[in-house]
Amino acid sequence: MAEPLDDDLGEVADRLDDIAEQLSDLGMSALRAALEDAEGDGRRPEVEKRIAKARRSVERAAQLLRGGPTSTLI
Repeated sequence: MAEPLDDDLGEVADRLDDIAEQLSDLGMSALRAALEDAEGDGRRPEVEKRIAKARRSVERAAQLLRGGPTSTLI
């Protein structure tokens, strides 16, 4: 039987998964906007880099709350 704290942590981890998905969508939007910018330099936008870093951090936090591995390296 799961502990109440485990259930609460699971709910927070689920919310973090939703946030990671939102960040992923924002990152894709930033990349799309950069591709559509005729005056752009063709480089990956800094804002997308920050979004991707935040998404990875949120994904790691969700894994930690679930008691999963702390590294995403294979």
